[in-house]
Amino acid sequence: MTEMKKVTTKNGGWSRRAVLKGGAAAVGAAAGSGVLGAPMIWAQEIKDVTLRQFGTGVSNLNEVAQKVKEDLGFTLEMTALDSDSVTQRAATQPNSFDIADIEYWICKKVWGAGNLQAMDTSKIANYDKIVGIFKSGKLTPESVIAQGTAPHTVGFTEGPGSKTFADTETGWMTLIPTIYNADTLGIRPDLIGRPINNWHELLNPEFQGKASILDISSIGIMDMAMVCESMGEIQYGDKGNMTTEEIDKTIAIFTDAKKRGQFRAFWKSFDESVNFMASGEVVIQSMWSPAITAVKSKGIPCVYQPLEEGYRSWGGGLGLSAALSGIELEAAYEYINWYLSGWVGGFLMRQGYYSAVPETSKEFMTENEWGYWFEGKEAVEPIANPFGDVMAQAGEVRDGGSFYERMGSVACWNAVMDENKYLVRKWNEFIAA
Repeated sequence: MTEMKKVTTKNGGWSRRAVLKGGAAAVGAAAGSGVLGAPMIWAQEIKDVTLRQFGTGVSNLNEVAQKVKEDLGFTLEMTALDSDSVTQRAATQPNSFDIADIEYWICKKVWGAGNLQAMDTSKIANYDKIVGIFKSGKLTPESVIAQGTAPHTVGFTEGPGSKTFADTETGWMTLIPTIYNADTLGIRPDLIGRPINNWHELLNPEFQGKASILDISSIGIMDMAMVCESMGEIQYGDKGNMTTEEIDKTIAIFTDAKKRGQFRAFWKSFDESVNFMASGEVVIQSMWSPAITAVKSKGIPCVYQPLEEGYRSWGGGLGLSAALSGIELEAAYEYINWYLSGWVGGFLMRQGYYSAVPETSKEFMTENEWGYWFEGKEAVEPIANPFGDVMAQAGEVRDGGSFYERMGSVACWNAVMDENKYLVRKWNEFIAA
């Protein structure tokens, strides 16, 4: 462990600067063990702090709030909303939150409003260990950057007060990255009974009345684009930034399918997608990783199907309200450092996500779990989700393989396009058709 020197403050606590200089190992060990007392600094003042966080149900979990209370001593109030509600709140209600747990495409929509503050990366103990996807856009030096709103394109700003994005690392981030994944179609292999290898299967008449897609325009349009390209119907110049003509063609293909009765329904939360899939009402659909986990934990076959055309990816992070200051701001930075120190990463990776700092998560997972979730190895004993429900047996491997296989096959990111207003109008017409 890196040596951490104690610096006495007015109240005899721990200096945050000393903690951060101590490095990630010290932060993780101290936060996780309680040896130093929780939190490591201003223990008396911080216990009265309450931070209000909102985001999607993907990562706004009661278990995280409980662990924050145990390890850091303050209260984290979490509110889970759908993606469109998250966007609206971040853009229009700056005094209603302290921490925004949002996706990078949402950041593109809300950063210009000035409701979030630039974040100083020198205060982030594990900054150097954050994966390259969030810095240069490349998983490995050889990686090709996928189309869409890649996180690194909206991840940096010039400094405090800036309402624009920077092209390279600047020392100031819009969001501190936390979570991401490679998304694909979920299927019920027991009800389909044959291999599924391509995105265009979503519109196969064989699944009429038993298909579904998610009703969030910035995400759903990318799934649609993957399908239309797979069908050979449209060759996009950049499916992450479509022209109005490309939007029209894409929506038209799906509107025709909708009128033919292809879709059972549309969903906004992963709970809805779980219910559709678990009941068998839907056998192929857009899905998120925890939804697959939830279906499998019920003992129902469900596969996150790797497809020849690749994955649609997304990433999320923690942003801070522009109004946050003083001890609450200090507490928020402590929380973010704690978040990247491993426990949360391990918790989320058991749902099939990836941590922005994978190596710290490894310390909070068994060798079997790490091998299954990250390395694509066969499970040597049953694999459970974070809540203890078994979802894979010994001998099984993760759908899609290892971290590098899955994230190395990303074809596009969730996107906010130049023609976003036009897209939203056409999307709403599609849903209403």
